[in-house]
Amino acid sequence: MPTMPEQALRRESAAFAADKDEIDRAIAVSCERYLPEVDGLVGDAIHYGLTGEGKRMRGILFLCAFRAAGGVGDALGLAAAIEIVHAYSLLHDDLPCMDDDDVRRGRPTVHRVFGVAAGTVAGVAMVPLAAVAAADACATLGLPGEIAGEIVAELMRASGAGGMIGGQLLDLEGEKRPLGLEDLERIHRAKTGALIAAAATLGGRAARTDGERLEALARYGADVGLAFQIADDVLDVTATTGQLGKTVGRDVALQKSTYPGLLGIEGANRRAGALIRDGCDALDSAGLLTPELARIARFAIERTS
Repeated sequence: MPTMPEQALRRESAAFAADKDEIDRAIAVSCERYLPEVDGLVGDAIHYGLTGEGKRMRGILFLCAFRAAGGVGDALGLAAAIEIVHAYSLLHDDLPCMDDDDVRRGRPTVHRVFGVAAGTVAGVAMVPLAAVAAADACATLGLPGEIAGEIVAELMRASGAGGMIGGQLLDLEGEKRPLGLEDLERIHRAKTGALIAAAATLGGRAARTDGERLEALARYGADVGLAFQIADDVLDVTATTGQLGKTVGRDVALQKSTYPGLLGIEGANRRAGALIRDGCDALDSAGLLTPELARIARFAIERTS
């Protein structure tokens, strides 16, 4: 008999099932549209990396923020573009020069199937693919050129040196070194949090909102992004490989500083909870706290995978 938290989490996951299915279909459409231009092994590697089972949490967050801000129209192409960037980050994060992992989303990692060279090039190729997909999606939404440019630029910033790439570099440099909480949060606000924060703000931009409402979405996204990483660190020491679909215990094996290591499991959970409350309060103050966005926040820290 599942516990009440487990039952609640299943209900939360079911609430997002329709969005997840739609995003999966949008990703499949992107593969059909853009991958014929990528020949051979690299194209196959991109397809494998994009179509594996995933939570699609960043794309779902984007859609929830878009709706909360009053957006109308078909925004699924933008959700897919965000997920393409996320998939690229996973391809590179798993490479031998990074975390050197064998399992992702419950199956062998891309470089284990297609080789390191193809996996590396596939990840690089997915960045411009995401930019093109985002630009086309903005056109589908009928967004003005200025807003479309802001959206593509923000997505690229989140994936670049000031976001995921910079965070990944800091993460590598932090291995086998004791880090304080401030340094750890700086790494993860970039490596994990930047794209999650961008998903929230891009939802607002695509809905043509700005000012305080956009700032509230940015604060919520940044808080949820960091809380999501804290939950990841906790799951790395409390869950199984079967539950997560990736190898557990990698942080310890790579001698990385983690939130449980610094704060203990209970302390890490308290920090994640405080972040979620702060982010939801920001949305509430701006009149943007919908049941969907509250669910996303809870899911970020209560998930079991």
